[in-house]
Amino acid sequence: MDQIVAVLKNKQVMKKILFTLLVFLIYKAATYITVPLINPEQISQFFDDANGGFIGIANAFTGNALRNYSIIALGIGPYITASIVVQILQMDIVPILKEWQEEGETGKKKLNQLTRYLAIGMAFVQALAMTYGFRLTGDAIFDLGVEPTFLTYTYLAIVMTAGTAFLLWLADQITLRGIGNGTSMIIVAGIISSLPGMFLTLYQEYVSAPEAAFNTYIIFALVVLLYILVIFFVTIMQSAARKIPVQYSNRPSGSKFQGKSDSNIPIKINSAGVIPVIFAVTLLSIPTTLLNFMPNITSTTFGLWLTELFTYSRPLGYVLYIALIFVFAFFYAFVQINPEKISKNLQKQNAYVPGVRPGIETENYISRLLFKITMIGATYLVLVASLPIFATMIFGLPAYVQVGGTSLLIVVGVAIETTKQIKTQTQEQKYSGFIK
Repeated sequence: MDQIVAVLKNKQVMKKILFTLLVFLIYKAATYITVPLINPEQISQFFDDANGGFIGIANAFTGNALRNYSIIALGIGPYITASIVVQILQMDIVPILKEWQEEGETGKKKLNQLTRYLAIGMAFVQALAMTYGFRLTGDAIFDLGVEPTFLTYTYLAIVMTAGTAFLLWLADQITLRGIGNGTSMIIVAGIISSLPGMFLTLYQEYVSAPEAAFNTYIIFALVVLLYILVIFFVTIMQSAARKIPVQYSNRPSGSKFQGKSDSNIPIKINSAGVIPVIFAVTLLSIPTTLLNFMPNITSTTFGLWLTELFTYSRPLGYVLYIALIFVFAFFYAFVQINPEKISKNLQKQNAYVPGVRPGIETENYISRLLFKITMIGATYLVLVASLPIFATMIFGLPAYVQVGGTSLLIVVGVAIETTKQIKTQTQEQKYSGFIK
C-alpha cells in the first residue's frame, strides 16, 4: 500500500504511467483499422473455423488485430523473431555479430539496428505469405471488384509492414518516455485487451444465458478460481531463483563482509522465459496452419496423419509438444546463461564459489546446477502450457477461453519486471529529492 501511495505522489512516475496508457489506447484503436481492399468478415470466419494453435496465439498477442486484419495484424512478432535469430547468430555462428556483442554500447546499437532491418524484411515476407495463404481459402477475402494480382499482394504487404514499423516506434516511445520495456508492454497490451471480452463472453454463455443451469454456474466459478490460482502460481515461479554464493579473495580480513556472503549469482528457475513454449507451439502449428489454407488436403490420409502428429491437443502431438518444450528450455537456458563465461568472469574478479575450485570445476558446478534448475523450470512450463488443454477437456470450455498458457506467462513476467522498474524509479526520485 505504501508503495502505491509513493507512486501516486510521484509526478514523474505518474506522467510515465499515463503516457504508457495513452500509447495503449492508440495501439487498441489501430487494431480496428482494417487493411484496405480486404473483406474482414471472411477473415473472421476463417478464425471461427480454425481457432487455437499458432493462429490463436498470434491473434492473442496482437489484441485481435489479426482477426480484424488491421494494419498492425502482424504485431511485433517479426521483431521478436528477428531478435531471437540475431541472438542465436551471435553464438560464434557469425563472427562479426559476436564482435559487435563485445563492443559494449556501440556494438549494442549496431545489433539493434540490424535487428530492426531484419524485422522489417521478415514483416514484409510474412505479410505477403499470409495474405496469399488467406487467398487460398477463397476469393472472398478481397472486396468485390478487387483483382488479386502481384501488385495487390505487394501493396497489402507494404501497408502491414508499415503497421509493424509503427508499433516498433510506439514501443520505443514507451521505452523512452513511458515506464520502459516498450516491446514487452506492447505484447501485454494486446493480450490484456482481449481478456475482458473473454470473461464477458464466458459469463454470457455460462451464467446469463437462458439455458444456464446450476452446473454451468459451478463451471464458471471454477474457471475463474483456477485462473486466479494459476496467476498466483506463475507469479511465484517467475520470481523464484537459485542464488549461487560468491566470495572475493581480495577483501581484507577485517572487512565487514568477511564470513558473510552478500554477493551471489541469481539463476532464475525459468531462465528461458516463455520462448520454449512459443517455439514449440510455432513448430507444431506450421503444418496444421498450412493445412487450414489447403482444405483439399485436410481430409486425405496424409492430412489426417499430420493433424494427429502436430496438434498438441491429441496424444501424439502432446508428447511431441512436451519434448519440444524441454529441448528448447535447455537450449535457451544455456544460451542465456553461459557457465564458461561466468567462470572466467569470476576468475578475473578474484572471486570464487565457496567449496569449489576456480576454473573448470566452477564451470562444471554451474553447468550441473543450471541443468537441475532448468529441469524444474521446464516442468513448470509444461504444467502451465498444458493447463488450457486439460481445462478445455475437463470443463468443455470453448477455444477462446485460455486458462494459463503462453499469454499468462508473458503478462505475469512483464508485470513483475515493470513493478520492479516503477519501484526503482520511485526510489530514485525520492533520493534525488532528499539530496536536493
